[in-house]
Amino acid sequence: MLQKTPLFLITVLSMLVLACGSGNADKSKKELEKNTQKPTLVSVATIKSQPIEITETSVGSLEGLNNPTVSAEVAARVVSIHVNAGQSVKQGQLIATLDATDFALQRNEAQAEVARLQALLSNQAKTVERNLALVGKKFISQNVVDNDIAQANVLKEQLSGAQARISSINHSSSKTKIYAPASGKIEKKIVDDGEFVKVGDPIVQIVSSQRLRAHLPFPEHIGATLKPGLKVRLNTPTSDKTIEVSIHELKPMITEGSRTVDVIADIVDAPGWQAGASVTGVVVLGTQPTAMMVPEQSLVLRPAGDVVYIMRDNKAYQAIVKTGMRQNGLVEIRSGIRENDEVIVDGAGFLTDKALVKLSTSPAPAHAKQAKN
Repeated sequence: MLQKTPLFLITVLSMLVLACGSGNADKSKKELEKNTQKPTLVSVATIKSQPIEITETSVGSLEGLNNPTVSAEVAARVVSIHVNAGQSVKQGQLIATLDATDFALQRNEAQAEVARLQALLSNQAKTVERNLALVGKKFISQNVVDNDIAQANVLKEQLSGAQARISSINHSSSKTKIYAPASGKIEKKIVDDGEFVKVGDPIVQIVSSQRLRAHLPFPEHIGATLKPGLKVRLNTPTSDKTIEVSIHELKPMITEGSRTVDVIADIVDAPGWQAGASVTGVVVLGTQPTAMMVPEQSLVLRPAGDVVYIMRDNKAYQAIVKTGMRQNGLVEIRSGIRENDEVIVDGAGFLTDKALVKLSTSPAPAHAKQAKN
């Protein structure tokens, strides 16, 4: 038993020595891996001072300025509605026909009355002419002639009234053909064939996109900087076209409830733009002559605050910055960097101060190119 004890101790000591050696080897391996850390692939953008526009953005709505509801101007039965809801119409296009039979009968009656009066007036003119000859020969008194002339004048006025009635009937009859007052789309067909309509009854509603009005609510605290004539860029989801117009007017009162200033801009003949759609407006308040802009992707939030990483000698150096305006994927840096610094864009979120970096050979992203320009 005593002979086995030294052998056991030797075995234990050997295992301890091997374990220590293995631990030191692992530690050395980790230190080696740390010292040989692979650099992070990044892309950079060289910072240049550039002028930028001072803008304010708002989301509003589009209102149609010419959305007529076409109504009947005469009482008649509807013969035919020539359009349907959703159909596009052009100004002057026939959209409905009313029954004109009653007007045709009235016209015939008025024309008969005109013919009767013309006959009476012709006979009265002969009577006046004959009596003028007789009064010269002292066969009749002047009073008779005067009465005949007065009667002829009455017939003339009655004839003028009858002719005016024919014109009125013709005018009313023309209103049985109803034409589109403006180009647009049929929003609603209100009556159908065979219905009787009275004067003023609606027939169809047209929504026109020829003239639209954008209503853009802006916070009241910038109301003093807004004024008619300022440039505004408009976009709507129904069209990929950006329209640049000027502010037409501002509502004089602050909108109750939202406490906003209603800015109004008019749009004329914009294909694809629709009344009732939303609209995004960017008002240009002015221009800042110099600003250092970096891609938003290069800005990283760290415990110290907003930071960007500057690449120098294949290392990333952290710079704490103060930001300003944001537009078109870029953010203004007001302090913390200098012009011509190379700011890391792609890969910035994976970096720490003085981390090893390597410039990527892949093409620079679009926002990095904007910052370079």
